[in-house]
Amino acid sequence: MAKRVIVTGGAGFIGSHVVDLYIESGWEVLVIDDLSTGRIENVNKKADFLKIDIRDKKIFEVIKKFAPDIVNHHAAQINLRKSVDDPLYDAEVNIVGTVNILEGMKQAGVSRIIFASTGGAIYGETDLIPTPETAVPSPLSPYGIAKRACELYIDYYSKVWGFRATTLRYGNVYGPRQDPYGEAGVIAIFISKILRGERPVIFGDGNQTRDYVFVKDVAIFNMMASERELLGIYNVGTGTETSVNTLFSLISKSMEASISPVYDSPRPGELRRSCLKIDKIKSTGWTFIPLEEGLKRTIEWFRLNL
Repeated sequence: MAKRVIVTGGAGFIGSHVVDLYIESGWEVLVIDDLSTGRIENVNKKADFLKIDIRDKKIFEVIKKFAPDIVNHHAAQINLRKSVDDPLYDAEVNIVGTVNILEGMKQAGVSRIIFASTGGAIYGETDLIPTPETAVPSPLSPYGIAKRACELYIDYYSKVWGFRATTLRYGNVYGPRQDPYGEAGVIAIFISKILRGERPVIFGDGNQTRDYVFVKDVAIFNMMASERELLGIYNVGTGTETSVNTLFSLISKSMEASISPVYDSPRPGELRRSCLKIDKIKSTGWTFIPLEEGLKRTIEWFRLNL
């Protein structure tokens, strides 16, 4: 019998890639998304789709009726800067929405959850670079705080109600379908600006670093965690620090563009350095493609789709 999964946020950038792999592997998929940032055209045609907000109490009935083997929870308010401007909204979607899902699961007798957390925003400014899963979280933004709160709720549901949880702390995920008009996703923003002949903006001196991981590799680990029941917290990154300046030069070189960036004042609350230690995830046999290759595939997609 085919396994069943509910993917919340399955019309979004990362979630839709995860859905594609579940479908390819023969799973029955129900996508739950309110389409506030997700796009219906991202949703795999073979998946069932329901437009609903994760804060809606009707979720209880939905989970019970579909009776999934796993809930893969990717729905979230993902904009770090929006969380700074409106922490109340961020907490409602990310914390209250997640607890609503967890309660719905508990009442339906579903105990297996995969949760999309965050790498950079959870660890905050740390001396441990690359940062291991064991580092003490010290989030500096409402978004990071909310994701950490969700992790603690999931921990509670695991200890008290027997949930079997996988928490994925993502690096900076990039690739096809990323929104080039949002605040998140510097790679999508740079590529789309260059394609339109505009000068991209770099905030600060451009020496701030991030750990960029390709979306298909992220989706592959979601599948591995689903099929092999890999429990606990996993950093999902590449273990490599790349500065924004380096990133810009890689992209413009790959696009054969001679546009120079515009430098602007740094943004409040942004981390200086972020890079994830990946010994744990590598021990599962998971691998990733190099940044140059991922950028090439992403640029190709944007050329065809923008």
